Amino acid sequence: MPMRFALPFALSVAALSSGALFAQAETAKAEAPSPVPTASEARALAEEFARKLEDNFVFPETGKRYAAALRVKAAAGGYDKTISREALAEMMTADVQAIAPDGHLRVFASPPDLSRPAVQPGSTPPSAVEKARWVAPGVAFIRFNGFPGSEESVAASRQFVRDYATAKTLIIDVRTHRGGGLDEMDVMFPLLFAQSTQLVAMETRAAVVAAGNEPLDDRATLKRVASAPEVVRQDHWALAASPASPLASAKIYVLTSGGSASAAEHFALTMKRTHRATLIGQPTAGAGHYGGMVPLPSGFTAFIPVGRTYDPDTGQGWEGPGVAPDVEVPAEQALVEALKRAGIASADAERLSAELAPQGRMHRRVRAASR
Repeated sequence: MPMRFALPFALSVAALSSGALFAQAETAKAEAPSPVPTASEARALAEEFARKLEDNFVFPETGKRYAAALRVKAAAGGYDKTISREALAEMMTADVQAIAPDGHLRVFASPPDLSRPAVQPGSTPPSAVEKARWVAPGVAFIRFNGFPGSEESVAASRQFVRDYATAKTLIIDVRTHRGGGLDEMDVMFPLLFAQSTQLVAMETRAAVVAAGNEPLDDRATLKRVASAPEVVRQDHWALAASPASPLASAKIYVLTSGGSASAAEHFALTMKRTHRATLIGQPTAGAGHYGGMVPLPSGFTAFIPVGRTYDPDTGQGWEGPGVAPDVEVPAEQALVEALKRAGIASADAERLSAELAPQGRMHRRVRAASR
């Protein structure tokens, strides 16, 4: 079963567990205290994690560097005396992130619950799709907190572009979007584009595909193209409806923040690269490598990236710097800015922004510097 992208995908790599994973790693729920791993368990964990990084990580040389660092530390007893499973998972994560930061790469003490977006403590997790409504005559708004690929989320996405087909302006809020898959995008793009359009390129490590672990499923919107032998490239396309929808000529604003991650960034880059939307807000989270959850010894798991998504015009992805907005304003003011650009008076824009304020985090988490 193909993995889903947790930032673009949590796509499965043979041994990878299945399931719709759309939140970023930091959304994992806190687990009850676990037994302290023994030295032998810690060393076995380090070795298996190292092996899977060598075999699967999107960049082979970086995977080797990760593996070497893990093995050196394990051999020196660096993982022998951790105080808990959580501490060991955090230590291994920090060690590989210190070699080369990656927005998805992480070890978990147990399989994380990535089925709901992260929210502020004490808040109720929001739906993946929410707040679809008219905010002014001809101006429609919707917020995506994730693209889980569920029947409900896909149906809501499809219904939005149908119900608001007469909109002159669309405001799409992905400021609290943690990631997901292509399904929601693929049901909206046919009505948002006047003609079929190449969006972005996606390259998966060839060794992963050769092992029978193709992470991207077979769909009309993904077209395989010639590539270097070490990767398998598929281009993501918007397949326009015929006849074209009235929405194909609507003005679109996409709201972004440092909390917009993975599939949110994929969506943002497609809309920016094709000049189909104006991005307003802050640079996105910078998590651009897709992959999936891998089982490790003693009940540990890891998210290992196996591919990257990038702009085919420049060859550049968004891992690290994120996708830059066209109009940079504080994330909290992005909706106000979009509303004013849509012709709504400042006072009304401020009121609507407060009324539609998101629950989730809109700021980047701090990332380690490589060494």
